[in-house]
Amino acid sequence: MSKALRLSEKWFRFGLWIVAFVFASFLIGLGGNVVENLPRVEHNFTLEDFIDKPAAGQARGAIKQTQQTRQDAQDALDQARLANNAARANSATARETFNNWLSTRRVTQRPEQDGELMARTRELDELKAAERKSLAAVEAQQQILLDAQQAEARAQRQLGDLERSAGERLRVALRDQELRIFLYRLALTLPLLGIAGWLFAKKRQSTYWPFVWGFIYFALFAFFVELVPYLPSYGGYVRYVVGILITVLVGRQAIVGLNRYLERQRQAEAMPDSERRKELSYDTALARLAKKVCPGCERPVDLSNPTIDYCPHCGICLFDHCSACNERKSAFARFCHACGASGESGSV
Repeated sequence: MSKALRLSEKWFRFGLWIVAFVFASFLIGLGGNVVENLPRVEHNFTLEDFIDKPAAGQARGAIKQTQQTRQDAQDALDQARLANNAARANSATARETFNNWLSTRRVTQRPEQDGELMARTRELDELKAAERKSLAAVEAQQQILLDAQQAEARAQRQLGDLERSAGERLRVALRDQELRIFLYRLALTLPLLGIAGWLFAKKRQSTYWPFVWGFIYFALFAFFVELVPYLPSYGGYVRYVVGILITVLVGRQAIVGLNRYLERQRQAEAMPDSERRKELSYDTALARLAKKVCPGCERPVDLSNPTIDYCPHCGICLFDHCSACNERKSAFARFCHACGASGESGSV
């Protein structure tokens, strides 16, 4: 249609399209903020909202207590092992010294050293007893550490069972919340899409068409960008079912629209030539001629052929002769291109 417009009108229409896009961008920004804040109407669920708080608190308290006990037992065990190593070293050193002294005594065979032998033997027994005592301390701490580790493991298993059960309930709640938020989005965007459809059907060529098209673009963006990507999944079933329904609805409307268009064309082609011309606007006729199609039936026509004056498909007059100069001209032209005479009285 742009070829049929005046130069100034082209620039004005270009500027108005910019207005339409700017208007749509501001609407999209406002709608994006509204849609972004929709989840805030719902509570932000966490695992703590569904876990058995008394049982979980008891389990966590037991874990904390056993961890402290385990740490204390580990520290005590390290000290006991160090003391046991020292006692073993002292006992081994004393045993080696005693064996060396005993070997010397066997050589000298001095009876006055019997008292010293008894004293050394008692000292060695005391060191051995200290070694056994330190080993018992190590074993005691190992037992405490093992008990603490087992108690912590039991508490961890109990807490894990509670968290798994709460996790299942959390997933159900989040899935339901996701559906509710989608319904909020749907309740917001579906009326916008309905209004946009009505505007497209009734007002797209009105005086304020830039705002109409801006709102249409905004509604389409809200539906296909702000709504469709957030369809609940449920394993893909919801998205595929919704996709099938939308495709069926859009396809049905396209089929119905095509059939209505073809029916209108058949009715128009059955009308007299003069009445069909009244149904065609000047700009529409020029735009279709610029595309080398018949203005009446929109089928391709060889307009460069000077012998073709009528559409071979629907019979509408395409070229006639000027009543003033008899020059061949477009039957839809308002004035003759050769002499400038009005085309209203052009003959067929």
